[in-house]
Amino acid sequence: MLVVGSAREPSRDTAVLELLRRAPHKMNENKSDGSQTLTCVFCRKNDDCPSKYGEKKTKEKWNLTVHYYCLLMSSGIWQRGKEEEGVYGFLIEDIRKEVHRASKLKCCFCKKNGASIGCVAPRCKRSYHFPCGLQRECIFQFTGNFAILRSPCCKNAWFHRDCLQVQAISAGVFFFRCTVCNNSDIFQKEMLRMGIHIPEKDASWELEENAYQELLQHYERCDVQRCCCKEGRDYNAPDSKWEIKRCQCCGSSGTHLACSSLPSWEQNWECLECRGILYNSGGFQKAKKQKLPHANNVGINDCLLEESSPKLSRQSPGAQCKDPVRQGSKFKRDISAIIIDLGFQIKKKKARLYIDKADIWNSALDGFRNQKFNPSYTMEVVYVNENDNFQREHPGSNQEFLSLLMQHLKNSPLFEGSLSKNLSLNSQALKENLYYEAGKMIAISLVHGGPSPGFFSKTLFNCLVYGPETTQPILDDVSDFDVAQIIMRVNAATSVADLNSVMNEFYNYLVLIGCLRLITSLSDKYLLAKDILNYHVIKRVHAPFESFKQGLKTLGVLETIQTYPEAFYDIFCHKPENLSTEILTDLFTVHTLSDAQTLGFWNSYLQAVEGGKSATTMEDILMFATGCNSIPPAGFKPTPSIECLHLDFPIGNKCNNCLALPISNTYKEFQEKMDFAIRSTVRLEKEESSHYVGHEDVLNRDMLL
Repeated sequence: MLVVGSAREPSRDTAVLELLRRAPHKMNENKSDGSQTLTCVFCRKNDDCPSKYGEKKTKEKWNLTVHYYCLLMSSGIWQRGKEEEGVYGFLIEDIRKEVHRASKLKCCFCKKNGASIGCVAPRCKRSYHFPCGLQRECIFQFTGNFAILRSPCCKNAWFHRDCLQVQAISAGVFFFRCTVCNNSDIFQKEMLRMGIHIPEKDASWELEENAYQELLQHYERCDVQRCCCKEGRDYNAPDSKWEIKRCQCCGSSGTHLACSSLPSWEQNWECLECRGILYNSGGFQKAKKQKLPHANNVGINDCLLEESSPKLSRQSPGAQCKDPVRQGSKFKRDISAIIIDLGFQIKKKKARLYIDKADIWNSALDGFRNQKFNPSYTMEVVYVNENDNFQREHPGSNQEFLSLLMQHLKNSPLFEGSLSKNLSLNSQALKENLYYEAGKMIAISLVHGGPSPGFFSKTLFNCLVYGPETTQPILDDVSDFDVAQIIMRVNAATSVADLNSVMNEFYNYLVLIGCLRLITSLSDKYLLAKDILNYHVIKRVHAPFESFKQGLKTLGVLETIQTYPEAFYDIFCHKPENLSTEILTDLFTVHTLSDAQTLGFWNSYLQAVEGGKSATTMEDILMFATGCNSIPPAGFKPTPSIECLHLDFPIGNKCNNCLALPISNTYKEFQEKMDFAIRSTVRLEKEESSHYVGHEDVLNRDMLL
């Protein structure tokens, strides 16, 4: 496949991305009514399709018509003017020079002149028209499938290019994000790199008048198969048996109380569609169960229909009656005390780690693999930059470093799945012993006061605590779409003949994984589905699991988890609780002699952020002050503090967890200073600590079944 690009800036491989970020995107300005009949001076086409060619701009004064993308990706032109000059900053004289230059170049596809876009390869002399490149599946810095793009933040998530382009134009830069996990920073960077144009404008739905008016309307209709109300399905009589009860999950289906035999309006009710989803995801039973079942009491039907709960067979009967996910403040104190006890192993002798934020993974690996490093020594983090010719060193925060490391580990190819993750099978990572290092990193993070993973699946946690032999995976643990389809096909078989047909279709796969069995009755499908699940989720990753488990034994962490599974379950399998004004107010201590007015502004600012009146988030504030976007299980050390100083902008000292607030005359002035400093700092730090994708690409290419 041809790899093409443009050279409007000195850096060829970033030219298009930079122009996409800097160029203004006013999609309806100066558009001629007869633009449909005017041809682009570059591609000589009169098509007006913004999603494919960008906006079609016509300047009647100069008798000039261009497609925005044809202009933007031409190799011999760049923005020299202001955004209101020429065509979005591209001066008319420059456009004419580029047209003259392109008139001498022949398109390698259509063989016609006017090919203004050159190949990105330095030694390649081929040129082409932008529409010809689209038709022949060429894209700037792209070597994969042209029609389908892979999500950078959610493994196994794929999108059609055309769908993403339409979504980007509709959502704009402020709302364009991954539809699976809602990530915006990593997702937008990758989509820009892959040639998706993201206009700098508000979302189209935000510009519509009364766009959310329908959300104020309640659904009032009985949707059960047989409605018993003589007045009809739309009849609603409050405080009677003919009152409409809406589905507690979707709210878009309803029933009369009498039609579904509901004794009162307070009783929960789900429509058939939501009930099926809850069954498949485990949520239906999860909401009702208080006692966690033993592994031996779980049948194959339950395994396929609901998510298995964490098993507490080693605990006393009294302990099993407690739900480890919802134990309130007592649970938090318990886990904090356990991790603080683990921290007593840390000695005063220091081990220095040289960390490059731009390559957090490899620099951490080098530090932990150093023969002089001892995990029981006190870590001293020093930030360095390999591109710094002066080799300057900057003191770093241990908790910030461990937070960045856990974030990288979550998105690494060592794990698979969208939200709840299991170990993946990666031959290159296994060869380099990276699974062991990952377990070691998690153990070090917990003992040294860093964040917990928060992304483990229940199956992975149960395997660590009780062993793989007593753990039954569920269908949600299968991240491979094809394997999940096979399991669902097997489970959906309605006869022995149907089941044999499925086995014949996937005969080679079943032989390969050792799950081929003799079918004597329809009930054998459950055993077959169970065998496939066990192989794909547990047996297939046996070697990575054993290596990962050995790494987690560092500093006695795995043994402690197995001793107190109900305490560690929540911090390993769930995200930290959302921050609030009350939490941050209690978290930060106030220095004496602080300015009372500024402290009042601080409290008002927290309430405004929590209420969504600012683009800043509570997590941004905590990250600005401490380097962490959540409170570690063992808390912060030292305790975060606030002081009020005469400053132009707030300052966050992450080594001391100290936030200096600027003394201001008015709240508006205080808010503007806080918003600007926090948003700018967090954005720049996210760019500096972006993932080192080179090594991940090598790992991804070596992924095995």
